[in-house]
Amino acid sequence: MYLSIGSPCYCGLHPAGGYKKIFETVEELSEPVPATVTGRIPSFLKGSLLRLGPGLFEVGDEPFYHLFDGQALMHKFDFKNGQVTYFNKYVKTDAYVRAITEKRVVITEFGTFAYPDPCKNIFSRFFTYFKGVEVTDNCLVNVYPIGEDYYAVTETNYITKVNTDTLDTLKKVDLCNYVNINGVTAHPHIERDGTVFNIGNCMGKGASLAYNVVRIPPTQKDKSDPIEKSKVVVQWVIITNPSCSYFGMSENYFVFVETPVKINLLKFLSAWSIRGSNYMDCFESNEVLGTLFHIARKDIGGGQGEYIDHKFRAAPINLFHHINTYEDNGFIVADVCTWKGFEFVYNYLWLANLRSNWEEVKKAAMMAPQPEVRRYVIPLDIHREEQGKNLICLPYTTATAVMRTDGTIWLEPEVLFSGPRQAFEFPQINYEKHGGKNYSYAYALGLNHFIPDRIIKLNVKTKETWVWQEPDSYPSEPLFVQTPDGVDEDDGVLLTVVVSPGAQKSGYMLILNAKDMSEIARAEVDCPIPVTFHGMYKK
Repeated sequence: MYLSIGSPCYCGLHPAGGYKKIFETVEELSEPVPATVTGRIPSFLKGSLLRLGPGLFEVGDEPFYHLFDGQALMHKFDFKNGQVTYFNKYVKTDAYVRAITEKRVVITEFGTFAYPDPCKNIFSRFFTYFKGVEVTDNCLVNVYPIGEDYYAVTETNYITKVNTDTLDTLKKVDLCNYVNINGVTAHPHIERDGTVFNIGNCMGKGASLAYNVVRIPPTQKDKSDPIEKSKVVVQWVIITNPSCSYFGMSENYFVFVETPVKINLLKFLSAWSIRGSNYMDCFESNEVLGTLFHIARKDIGGGQGEYIDHKFRAAPINLFHHINTYEDNGFIVADVCTWKGFEFVYNYLWLANLRSNWEEVKKAAMMAPQPEVRRYVIPLDIHREEQGKNLICLPYTTATAVMRTDGTIWLEPEVLFSGPRQAFEFPQINYEKHGGKNYSYAYALGLNHFIPDRIIKLNVKTKETWVWQEPDSYPSEPLFVQTPDGVDEDDGVLLTVVVSPGAQKSGYMLILNAKDMSEIARAEVDCPIPVTFHGMYKK
């Protein structure tokens, strides 16, 4: 184990290319397998660690091309009486079942186009192109609860209900049947009572494009499905094409960051009917647009929110994951994982790039936007006579907000973490107690030139860091689980799944002390485990 305290560790040499193993197809298990435990599993861990990611990277002779294309595989580590078992199973989506049945890519994925069945005649193929392609239900990104049920999700309008005990696929749900959205993010915010908030885009009034914030209520007393009671609580019109981003939520506000990376809707709606295209073909970046910050009140009465029509602008960035958002003395503080510039980061996540030899991986990453953890501060009390003045008066941040002559407020961030080609991504916090509130600690997966090779703890107040790292070991997003009687914010453990291709047992679930990042225990299995994106600890 390598443990660094103070500044980030930038060693991480990977000449053997073991990281390529996390992008290889695996077979699902027929039953759970016991893990070999080293150390002692904390007694309060009695639930399940659930993870999602791609597990099938080709169908027959047809490969998937992008990191976000492989078919969804759900992983589960169960804790019971100090012992651990591991299980996995493919989510039986339409995309997966039809691909396996027809032995080819049937539904277009993020970066892989599905060609028409070559066995059909020319007229059938023509009409297939004319109608376009189906939206994928490949739910490989995340899993979260809605009411008493659990859903595997991606970024489209389809979510898939799963049994988290057996990992069986139960049913496909089209959110378009309940609310006006074209798709929602795989990164909702969930309140302590189980209320789910998410954001998506839609056709608004007068056929205009709009962003919609959707509220799904918690478990219903009458045992009815909460999804049936979903509703849009805030809507605002999109000035340009919709942006690719997630959102933050404080106790009273939503914060959505609209980046220069846009979805060209004309291309999105027409390209597939004319020629073979995928989702990646429909993104474009415009540096001139910069970045817009949108804020809205969560509830002004009757469960409805309200958009606040102030124009907050900043330099161009890519942004996907929000670390935390909170309010302090009339300001909204938003800590986010950014990539500097307007070029789309996903352009560097083609599997061919990630599977290259280490020197080629580094060479490609050198051309990509530079990652940086930033703190933006948004003032809520704004007066036009304060032009040219820094509106931020919080004593602990160097972030600024200055009103310009056109009435827009220009935001400059404080940098919380930065290292050359070292990303702090897939962030987690003590969400149960500090989500939407002032906090001190964030945990993340460290990406070294896009290769996940470390776990990082960051004190967002002092910028101190702690790093866990081992040679030829590739972890996943760390999930925080609080010690039941814990008092301090970081009283708890981190759970992460690590792939170590050169070891006798190549995959393990690692438990770290969230205070000092020291190892508490690991549960090793003799099973290959591919890359995973997000997940949850189910108590």
